[in-house]
Amino acid sequence: MSVGRAIRGAVGFLTRIPVGGSETDWDAFRRAAYSLPVVGYLVGSLSGGVFFLPVQPPTLVAAYLGGIYLLTGVTHADGLADLGDALAVHGDADRMRAVLKDSATGVGGALLLGVTLLVMTLGVLSFAGIGSWRAFRFVVAAEVGAKLGMALVACYGRSAHDGLGAHLVDELDHRSFASAILVSLPAVAAAPDGLAVALVAAVATGPAVGLAILTWGHRELGGVSGDLLGATNEVGRALALHVGVSVWILS
Repeated sequence: MSVGRAIRGAVGFLTRIPVGGSETDWDAFRRAAYSLPVVGYLVGSLSGGVFFLPVQPPTLVAAYLGGIYLLTGVTHADGLADLGDALAVHGDADRMRAVLKDSATGVGGALLLGVTLLVMTLGVLSFAGIGSWRAFRFVVAAEVGAKLGMALVACYGRSAHDGLGAHLVDELDHRSFASAILVSLPAVAAAPDGLAVALVAAVATGPAVGLAILTWGHRELGGVSGDLLGATNEVGRALALHVGVSVWILS
């Protein structure tokens, strides 16, 4: 079944979960934008499960952060670091693309990665003690939104250069994005009292970040890359946690 193959391909590509997979699964995944938020539900649910543990909020935060990177690895974070280096460099698009391809991490990359991790940590800490179910719903919404942001970049972007990201970007177009939106809607369904608007805001943050990174990539690089997809995921998740809890407090 193509849907099952697409989801297996997405899980294999976006996480470290050993699902096997084949070239057919990979091909199905890169033609199925909806598979990205599906992985968001999986990663968000598994990492968010720690909030049901009977421990103090700081321990919950540490367990959540550890769970996220055990599940997803460091590929997306590496893309974020590469983006930080590109933002720090002075030069034209060719120079920026060269920096993105460089495996070494510079000051710009380390700074952006560190700040994003700090933002994510503080975001999780802000709601770690508000109740297990509410915290769980926040992290699932943030993860689904982050993957929806990746889908937006892939569906509306054009590839800046040959690479792994181009295999996804070149196969999708703006019509594919509708399926990703539909799959993301359950993340805001059956919300606990007072949480509906906050969950919508959390999910919407990922595409907002994706739009910003997409615009920057097209303007400065002539397109997008796998690094920008990964950066969208990391920044989208971190900001979504803050936006969601802030809207909840203010509503």
